[in-house]
Amino acid sequence: GDICEPDFIKQLFETEKIDIVLHFAAQTHVDLSFWHALEFTYVNVHGTNVLVAAAHEANVEKFIYVSTDEVYGGSTDEEFDESSPKRPTNPYASSKAAAECFVQSYWERYQFPVVITRSSNVYGPHQYPEKVIPKFISLLQQNRKCCIHGSGLQRRNFLYATDVVEAFLTVLKEGKPGEIYNIGTSFEMSIVQLAKELIHLIKKTSSESEMEHWMDYVRDRPTNDLRYPMNSEKMHNLGWRPKVPWKEGIKKTIEWYKENFHNWKNSEKALEPFPVTEPFAQLSGP
Repeated sequence: GDICEPDFIKQLFETEKIDIVLHFAAQTHVDLSFWHALEFTYVNVHGTNVLVAAAHEANVEKFIYVSTDEVYGGSTDEEFDESSPKRPTNPYASSKAAAECFVQSYWERYQFPVVITRSSNVYGPHQYPEKVIPKFISLLQQNRKCCIHGSGLQRRNFLYATDVVEAFLTVLKEGKPGEIYNIGTSFEMSIVQLAKELIHLIKKTSSESEMEHWMDYVRDRPTNDLRYPMNSEKMHNLGWRPKVPWKEGIKKTIEWYKENFHNWKNSEKALEPFPVTEPFAQLSGP
């Protein structure tokens, strides 16, 4: 089913005994959002509104909205906490920020028990290869170059999938209604560093010139935030901290993609430097 279909969602809550909602469903690929801003708005904002309204009507015990660190916008030095202003710089982040406002309004107006989370980039096995880590791994495993946007100096924080799962379980049990929680990590690296790390592990080389051979610099996004540094003290106070070291997490991820890249439909299409899609012409819906 589709979260943008009110009749389907209403029927779902009427026929299933749903007591908790974890709302992950969204259009998430930042590159694509510049081309399809209307679709991102429709799915991420309208879809969230449909879902939270139905959940409220069904009196669920807790509604967790999964947002992103990108709602804060970029920063070179300031560390964002949950009270920092939202300054999104791309259509994806803007749609997530708007959806947060709809979700929060149900707490303000009805005291409906909503919780919002904002997490760093997640990586690990099973991730669709349009995202940077599986994309670079898959390209290198096919003897193709990593496509790096702009300078590649943009830095990102990476959290292993099982650590994020633990964070959501913690929020389910301990998260307080009406609150926002940053799910972050201090582990951070630039996209160039990331490419070199993966080249070293997959191509078995430490030579700077050989590493450069496997990197292809392509045009940048219209905007590309430099960093998203977050303070996750609130989550630490609930008892959660990331546990999986980068070396362990990335090794498991590389091994998984060796065997499973072709499991996705259109997986080759996901490896283009920028999304290759049909022009978005018309929306179905109300």
